[in-house]
Amino acid sequence: MAAHEQASEKRPSAPCTPTTPSTPSATGRDDVDAVTRAVLTASRLLVAVSARSLAAFEDRVTLPQFRLLVVLATHGDAKLVSLAERLGVNPSTAMRMLDRLIVAGLAERQVNPANRRETALRVTPDGLQLVEDVTAGRRREIASIVERLAPEQRSALIEALTAFTAAGGEPAAPGGGADAYPLGWLPDLPTAQDG
Repeated sequence: MAAHEQASEKRPSAPCTPTTPSTPSATGRDDVDAVTRAVLTASRLLVAVSARSLAAFEDRVTLPQFRLLVVLATHGDAKLVSLAERLGVNPSTAMRMLDRLIVAGLAERQVNPANRRETALRVTPDGLQLVEDVTAGRRREIASIVERLAPEQRSALIEALTAFTAAGGEPAAPGGGADAYPLGWLPDLPTAQDG
């Protein structure tokens, strides 16, 4: 018994050190790492969904060309320099992609009637239809994944993703039905009447 009492006396009374996982800073770091891993895994799934949705149209556009169409579809008419900036490419690269899309009938150049030296770049109705078809394919596949979740998991996912996108500075998509903003991005999408 005396040996047991001595051992008890020698043991510290559960000190909290910075390396102990139960401390707030270590637990917070573990949480950040776990969430980061989960988001990276989810992003792999979303990239795969995106790739599959575009695969049906790969004979018409490449992924970089599709990105260009999405920028034109979401932001409307653009000048070459601003288009290149939004894509994060050189203007000459954007022009080559655009030339291929024009040949395919998915984009077009229009002279600005107010300043004939300016050219506006825009998505054609066929290009807009392609963007909508790819986006609809993504929406269907994501919906089929979400349907496999229990209702409480869906609610938790909405809350988590809303907080995640807000922390990243992404504006929330407004309500108003599944097709309020079909791309889920900013609302300056041209309509068929505009083009």
